[in-house]
Amino acid sequence: MTLPRPRPLSSLSLTLAMSAALLAACGGSDAPETAAPAPAPAPSLPQLSAATPGTLAACTALAGSFTFASTTITAANVIAAGTLTNAGQPVAEHCQVTGRMNQRVSTVDGQTYAIGFEMRMPKDWNGRYLYQGNGGTDGAVAQATGNFVGGGPLQHALQMGFAVISSDAGHNGAQNPLFGLDPQARLDYGYKAVGTLTPMAKALIRAAYGKGPDRSYIGGTSNGGRHTMVAASRYAADYDGFLAISPGFNLPKAAVAQLYGAQRWAGVATDLANLETALPIGERRLVANAILAKCDALDGAADGLVQNVEGCATAFDLSRDVPTCSGARDGTCLTTAQKSALADVFAGARNSAGEALYARWAYDPGIVSTGWADWKFRNSVGAARDPVAVGFIFSSPPESASLLSNTLGYALNFSFDTGAPKIFATSGIYTESAMSFMTPPNPTVLQELRERGAKMIVIHGNADGVFSVEDTTTWYKGLNTQWGGGAASFTRFFRVPGMGHSRGGPSTDQFDAITALVNWVEKGQAPDRIIATARGAGNAGGVNAELPADWSATRTRPLCPYPQIARYSGSGSIESAASFECR
Repeated sequence: MTLPRPRPLSSLSLTLAMSAALLAACGGSDAPETAAPAPAPAPSLPQLSAATPGTLAACTALAGSFTFASTTITAANVIAAGTLTNAGQPVAEHCQVTGRMNQRVSTVDGQTYAIGFEMRMPKDWNGRYLYQGNGGTDGAVAQATGNFVGGGPLQHALQMGFAVISSDAGHNGAQNPLFGLDPQARLDYGYKAVGTLTPMAKALIRAAYGKGPDRSYIGGTSNGGRHTMVAASRYAADYDGFLAISPGFNLPKAAVAQLYGAQRWAGVATDLANLETALPIGERRLVANAILAKCDALDGAADGLVQNVEGCATAFDLSRDVPTCSGARDGTCLTTAQKSALADVFAGARNSAGEALYARWAYDPGIVSTGWADWKFRNSVGAARDPVAVGFIFSSPPESASLLSNTLGYALNFSFDTGAPKIFATSGIYTESAMSFMTPPNPTVLQELRERGAKMIVIHGNADGVFSVEDTTTWYKGLNTQWGGGAASFTRFFRVPGMGHSRGGPSTDQFDAITALVNWVEKGQAPDRIIATARGAGNAGGVNAELPADWSATRTRPLCPYPQIARYSGSGSIESAASFECR
């Protein structure tokens, strides 16, 4: 989609005044729409001359002429149109700038650290800037295209005309995961890389185009969604719009919960080297079918999607609705021990005193997806994910590097009484706990974001296997309570039935939330629904192989702002979003 260039602020006032009334009429909230933000500031620094403000200056000259504190530009190159493609379409000509900031030698581990970055600035710029939050434990500078949203949209931010920056969050791939031994690297990964790069990126835009960005956005999925929610708390003055997909905003807690799950699976697995033997695909499909039998039609249509998650929590009972084996496991039943393990995992991680360590999980037929299994059975014990994140990055003090030789043993012997509290701890040179540097401070307040008129969209799959949609739901409920039921005036939360972590699963996982956010920030058009499409055969954005065979390849559904859900209107095709209402 081609986005219009941001309009001057003087033209927004009437539209925004009207939007307050429209918001209440559409059922979003009784609270008035907050005013549009003044553009987030860009630093006033020396710049290369452009023919006219907004016109891209000579790209290659940026390598020798752009200066910013503690910043080294390593390359500046023109990328010809068509060099990159997305969804089968060529990406237009743009300028690629790479560099690093704050290079230093650690006094803790002797490693050389820096915040590596890449910025891509289109020749035909729309005046907008996007900080692209990347995923996992970072450590790699992903292409700065703004292509971070699961299966869609078919146009990424660079194609839409945004200037986009991406970073490694302060460490490289070879330093993963032991960068967690360095306190500063922890802080850069948690929140400081975003704060460091933001003014530099805006100065680079000013140098390249002769003016700063008209509007500034930040977005990402998974850990990038966490970066976004942290920025909403820490850097609300720097950005006008925030887009968080599948956000791991309580990532240390979620990682501990993964170890908890691994221990429960291990108790019923037939092979500890393969925890999926605890609940292989045939048995997960049995559970999914039982969920559908009780919950699919709660939204008025038996269509393979459970929209009414909260109704399903009451309607579905694992013990009652899934057959219990009277003999050997044969795929038609679960043993009592399997049910106990599954129920424990879905109830949420706890210590021996029964105290909750993380949120519960929503029962959703997306349990059948490969991605769900990867997170639950493999990443929870693997050498690249949860054990090393807990041990090296989130625990204070960190574990010995010998953990790397036996991550399975670490996960299966982790103590939730003595190990879990370490994510809240400080010790010696580790003066900030993981729950301080990784999570948004005061996430259910967001006062600065609200008061300056900035907007945030949060989207989360109901079948996410690593970050619980119920955790995000609890966060949004708290935010809404804080503002007397008026959170929808500046933040909207959308749940995606069937979708796993960021993408996949039996779901409609292709959607254009970037345009929805821009229209809200710049036009005052609050998103009362976002149309999502299934990625069936022939989809330009790729195919989601986990779609049920009886779905249309182009099924659409409205994603509805919580607490609304998509309900069948009673007429029209169940393959079309037009047949569903957000109620």
